[in-house]
Amino acid sequence: MDQTAAPKVSFVSLGCPKALVDSERIITRLRAEGYELARKHDGADIVIVNTCGFLDSAKQESLSAIGEAMAENGKVIVTGCMGAEPEQIEEAYPGVLSITGPQQYESVLDAVHRALPPAHNPHLDLVPPQGIKLTPRHYAYLKISEGCNNRCTFCIIPKLRGDLVSRPANDVLREAERLVSAGVKELLVISQDTSAYGVDLKYAESPWKDRQVRAKFLDLARELGELGAWVRLQYVYPYPHVDEVIALMNAGKVLPYLDIPFQHASPDVLKAMKRPAAQDKTLARIKRWREECPDLALRSTFIVGFPGETDADFAYLLDWLDEAEIDRLGCFKYEPVAGATSNALEGAVPAEIKQERYNALMARQQKISARRLKRKVGTRQQIIIDEVGPTVAKGRSKADAPEIDGAVYLTSRRPLRVGEIVTAKIERADQYDLHGSVAGF
Repeated sequence: MDQTAAPKVSFVSLGCPKALVDSERIITRLRAEGYELARKHDGADIVIVNTCGFLDSAKQESLSAIGEAMAENGKVIVTGCMGAEPEQIEEAYPGVLSITGPQQYESVLDAVHRALPPAHNPHLDLVPPQGIKLTPRHYAYLKISEGCNNRCTFCIIPKLRGDLVSRPANDVLREAERLVSAGVKELLVISQDTSAYGVDLKYAESPWKDRQVRAKFLDLARELGELGAWVRLQYVYPYPHVDEVIALMNAGKVLPYLDIPFQHASPDVLKAMKRPAAQDKTLARIKRWREECPDLALRSTFIVGFPGETDADFAYLLDWLDEAEIDRLGCFKYEPVAGATSNALEGAVPAEIKQERYNALMARQQKISARRLKRKVGTRQQIIIDEVGPTVAKGRSKADAPEIDGAVYLTSRRPLRVGEIVTAKIERADQYDLHGSVAGF
């Protein structure tokens, strides 16, 4: 038997959950071919950097990660969103072995094979059927489509990742079933525009078990809800058919949680942003959703300081937030992105006003979040455990997505396990987190 050591690859994954899924696919293929993952660049035969190119700050982070890999190792393959426009990388680091764009798994693997041929060893080429995951074992991102058909003026993702390409429903469901059977307790459904899923396929049916399933947001959510895991819907634009999913939440099939990137509330700013989906009746729809599903948690992201945003536009946004009572909120100060059409818009907002608006928005949101969380004191909630400490465990309620939302800190009379779902009594709340004790097992 060939005793040569397996070739070692070091991996850096930057950017959003969609890029993380790309990284998982590449790593799964490499592990299947007998490559080993190295923890440090200097102990590896080669480094792969999966870049993010969405904002200038993300590009800088990507460039410094490439620089670090070049300094510590020297053999570097670059992939991901920034690789779609390689000139900047080539200029800064002419010595990189190869540069490819997002989702180009085959090109990345070809580059690895050229630089570092795989060592064929049947005893090493064993990979679990669900693939290699970079998230903790109890939750996983499930990417249902690539690209986006929207043309928001501040965004270059369609340029980097192309138009919407949806996966057939049975392909998504097969992956989800494999993940759940491997012990995943929570599936986070993601894409650039999750509620547009299947538009490009004309909602085509595909065979799943004993039936045909349409490639449609509602149908896919319904089928995922039958697998016995938490199903969390992220990056959902508020198209009218999203209303139909609320019934699945009430039936306990998917989590009562929607991540909707509203980005703004002022009609003038939304028009300048070219945001999809009619937003003028959004408050009425949110009210209706909450009447139908009182436990519904809404998360969103907003941009302040967009070109042309006036004091009146910003005041409108604050009033809108008070009425919408968004549970969880992320805020970005607008920054120009090379290639985005919003760069040509007039009315640039000075940096100090952007900062003032950011501070005011976050202060308002803190009050809203504290008010929403206070209502949960005295209730019983199901909590998924993410970390276990000597006296306190850290978990999340159905209203909290990993890494971006709040946490629930729990005491327990018995040891808890990561990935376990427990019933907890909520005893107190602060601005962003809940605290309580495990009540039932």
